[in-house]
Amino acid sequence: MVLPSEPAALTSRRFAAVLFDMDGTLVDSSAAIRRSWTTWAVEAEITREALVGAAGAGRPAAEIVAELVGPEHLAQAVARIDALETADVADVVLLPGVAEALAALPPERWAVVTSCGAALAAARLRAGGVPAPQALVTYDDVERGKPDPQCFLLGAARLGVDPADCLVVEDAPAGLAAARAAGCATLAVRTTHPEGPLDADLVVDRLTGVRLTAGPDGVRVHLA
Repeated sequence: MVLPSEPAALTSRRFAAVLFDMDGTLVDSSAAIRRSWTTWAVEAEITREALVGAAGAGRPAAEIVAELVGPEHLAQAVARIDALETADVADVVLLPGVAEALAALPPERWAVVTSCGAALAAARLRAGGVPAPQALVTYDDVERGKPDPQCFLLGAARLGVDPADCLVVEDAPAGLAAARAAGCATLAVRTTHPEGPLDADLVVDRLTGVRLTAGPDGVRVHLA
């Protein structure tokens, strides 16, 4: 189901490339994330209230952890969370509509831009059955994570296209803010934020709400 009333902001355009977020956009890793962070919080004696207060979908783990532990414990805490998350991918699955969307795009017209590190990104993409992207940007590649636009600017650069000609597909406010700051068009999916506003050019429940096509003149978005 398409939620905004004026989708022409996307459907009337042609894009050079599509930049996909990973967690909550390409794969459902929510259960694994909850288990890993709960395990770490118990080990580190972080209260549930503190964890919920600091957490923000789409933000890098290191930036969330920095609000919960002192600088002397930051590196150890991030390494522990990364190890827990990388090992826990058994129930990471592809989200509806993703296989069709990726199959419609040539490899040079899409990239994955995620807030997690390279090892974790590889583990989750593999577990979800996502084809290896020609271009991948992780938190290891940037100095500042989402909502800073650096990641999407780098994703566009690695595909050799102008960010202004890119469509970003995201599920989280931080990622959407980063995409807008990079000058990209935005398509939001309501996988992790089923309620409340998402500031995007077009919002759909799942990627099944749209159909992507690619031709010599670029990528088009159609309402399904």
